[in-house]
Amino acid sequence: MKDTNKWICVLAYIIFFIPMVVDGNNEEYKFHTNQGINLFIFAVAISIIGSFVPVIGWFIILPIGEIFCLVLAIMGMVNAYNERMKEIPIIGKYRLIK
Repeated sequence: MKDTNKWICVLAYIIFFIPMVVDGNNEEYKFHTNQGINLFIFAVAISIIGSFVPVIGWFIILPIGEIFCLVLAIMGMVNAYNERMKEIPIIGKYRLIK
């Protein structure tokens, strides 16, 4: 794989739709885009839940959840850069893009 393709897959964990804009038929792009979408949905869910639960949400759910999302994103980026199609833990098993 070319070096540019690695970076496009890495970008999927920051801006999930970039790989699909570049090439919607590439299986590796689809895989990493799917992982990025799962991560985005998970981060939004944590933000919503943490925002609505007083005190515990603000001081426990939000910080720990967002740090967990950051760790998952870094894991996904490392896998993408190393050209591995490995699912991120917990949320990576769901397929939204076929």
